[in-house]
Amino acid sequence: MPTGHSHHSQNGQLDSRRFRQVLGRFATGVVAITAVDPMDGQPCGLAANSFTSVSLDPPLVAFCMAYSSTSWPRLRGAKALTVNVLAEHQQAVCAQMATKGGDKFAGLAWTVSPSGNPVLEGALAWLDCAVEAEHPAGDHLIVVARVLQLDTLGEGGPLVFFRGGYGSFNGGFVEPA
Repeated sequence: MPTGHSHHSQNGQLDSRRFRQVLGRFATGVVAITAVDPMDGQPCGLAANSFTSVSLDPPLVAFCMAYSSTSWPRLRGAKALTVNVLAEHQQAVCAQMATKGGDKFAGLAWTVSPSGNPVLEGALAWLDCAVEAEHPAGDHLIVVARVLQLDTLGEGGPLVFFRGGYGSFNGGFVEPA
């Protein structure tokens, strides 16, 4: 019999801390999803590590959004979104994109994508996308988007998220404080 601990709470649900801890062993890249808020014309954005390619024909990608996200409703209103693939030196950019409220673009250099959205300086690549479908999934929304245009940008290694910390492809992970 395996002696592994079973981490169930009283009602038979998996313990959410344990769920995050175990899933944290799956390394992901990190993206900043940006747009221009059609309501006020201001750039808006958020950081996500749930981004993946879905289909080549048609070209589709997907990412997951928490229902609690205050930035998603602003992004959702834009006719196109831009996915910025973050580089290993952009941990501070990621932290800024992940903050709640405030000017997420303060002090950041960016250019404009063909869709008119921020492309963050130093990102490895960008993809202009249009939301095609949204699927409710627990406390998140799975967003499927069609890629309109895309290109590579900066060089270097990817920003990697692993075991709750950020690092580079060659190791050197920063455990969360």
